[in-house]
Order: sequence, then C-alpha cells, then structure tokens
Amino acid sequence: MVLVGAATVAGGGAWAQQGRMLPEECRVPALRQCLLAGGDRQACFRDAMQSLPDSCRKAVSERAAGRAGTLPAGWREDRYGSDPRQALDWAVPANASGKVPLLLFVHGGGWSIGDKRMGAGQKGAHFLAEGWGFASTNYRLVPQASVEQQAADVAAAVAFLRRQPGIDADGIVLMGHSAGAHLAALVASDPTYLKAAGVPMSAIRGVVLLDGAGYDVGEQMAEPHNAVASMYTQAFSNNPKRQAALSPTRHAAAPNAANWLILPVASRRDSTAQSEKLATALRSGGAQARVVPQAGKTHATLNRELGAAGDPSTAEVDRFLKGLR
Repeated sequence: MVLVGAATVAGGGAWAQQGRMLPEECRVPALRQCLLAGGDRQACFRDAMQSLPDSCRKAVSERAAGRAGTLPAGWREDRYGSDPRQALDWAVPANASGKVPLLLFVHGGGWSIGDKRMGAGQKGAHFLAEGWGFASTNYRLVPQASVEQQAADVAAAVAFLRRQPGIDADGIVLMGHSAGAHLAALVASDPTYLKAAGVPMSAIRGVVLLDGAGYDVGEQMAEPHNAVASMYTQAFSNNPKRQAALSPTRHAAAPNAANWLILPVASRRDSTAQSEKLATALRSGGAQARVVPQAGKTHATLNRELGAAGDPSTAEVDRFLKGLR
C-alpha cells in the first residue's frame, strides 16, 4: 500500500525526527507507536491504517503521486469531466497505422487514495510496444465521492477514449488493480454505468483483474482477516442492499463483457476465492472467464512488476490480449 511504503521510509530514529518526514495529517498516535516500536513495522503500519484519518491517507498518496514525474514524449493528459480528479493519461503506439485497441488501467487504493501516474508504473511502455494504446485514469475518491460515482467516472473515461482519433471504439480492455479491479469488474458487469455514458457493453472487448478481493462486497466485509476493513466500511457502508448492488458477482448474469482474465495472488485466500466465485458466475452468464492464481507475487508486486521484461504475469496478460485481436 502507498501509505505503508511512505511510512516505512520514516522508520528508525526518534519520533521527533521521523514525524517531520510524514504529512502533518499523519502525525497521530497510531503511527507514533509503530515508528517507536521494534519488530515488524510493516505489520504495525498495516494495522494502524484502520485508525488513520482519511486526510492522512490522501496526503501520503498525493505526496507519492507528486514524485511520479512528467509524462513521456508522445503521451498526453486529458480531462473527461469537470472535477480535478476526472483526468487520464494516454498514448497510442508511435508507428500505429489505423485504429488500435486500447487498454485502460484503473488504479487501486481502497477507493480513497491512489493516482493514475503512480499506479500505472511500467505498463504503458510495455503494452504500447505490443501494439496497444494505453491509458491510465484517475477517478473521484471516497468519501468526497461515492463508489457509484467512481464507476460512473470509469465509464466516462471509456466514453472519452472511444471518441479519440486512432482508437478502436469497440476494442477497449479494462484492467484494474485491487479497488481498481473491483471498479473495472463492476463497470464490465453492471450495464448501468456504460449505458449512462453512452457506451455499449460490446465495446469492452476484455477485462483483466489484478488481485481484487471485493467482487462480492458483503462477503468480503464479513471476512475476519480483511486488512482494510475500515476502507470497505467507508466505501460501501453497512447497508447490505447497497453492498449487493456494488458487487460485480451479483451482476454476472448477461450482459457482461465477453472475455475475462482474473489474476489473484495465489497466497491470498480471500482474493483467490472471490476471483473463482466471480468467474463461475460470469461463465454461467455466458462470458469466457479464466482465473490464474499468481504464485510468488504479493498484492503490491503483481501490480508493480506488470510490464517488466520476463515477468510471468505480464506474459499471461499478453497471451490473453493476443487472443482478443
């Protein structure tokens, strides 16, 4: 998680020194205890996230995003709405002739933090070299926006990209990591969001999900080992009807996007179980869905290493994408 990594940088030494390395919003007792304690600071930070204020999570996320740097040559940032968060980065291959299919990446961050430039990592360069257009989108964040509005933002980003020169309007693939996997799955299964944006479900040629665990929201919120339970409560409330309405598995009856590749981390029982349940429901609805648990990966490395040379998860995605063209 962004916050754990940023806080770890502040490890070692006295709190007075370490605290100055964190945003003011994060100088709270929960982190103070972690920074002064010995032992496994990473685990301590993960537990402390439950009590950290939203302002702290956002401040750390924004600081990390600010270090992401400028866009490479040939890329552009565009807005698809009036809110500052309704923006995306995108590019098409420099040697492209005619219209190309495009992969749209949706970042994670517990629905409340994250950034398009930081989350996309090296994916863009890899998929552009494979002949795909690539985009990474931001969306409005909880609690300032609802999960329903976030899904609407993803659909609006799809609608914007379909209008751009050089993009195959019916060749969009959604890819999401963590909370972004949930949003990608929701948009590709519940036709409400694409329909409102003027996009047919058939425009979504495929979906790639990277280690999501919230495809059945209510079930995941009842999971006793959910490390980010407070983020789920903030995003989905305690209303079972709303949780069901925002669960991709509950929308798996047709129509859905036709082709799905679901990559959970093999060692995460909840992610793997949720992925299998979603795939089974999608297949019952007529879609093609394959689950390939990723051994030797963590929640962070699966996303961070995608696009790297020799990465087995990247090879799995490449095979899936080639089958769509």
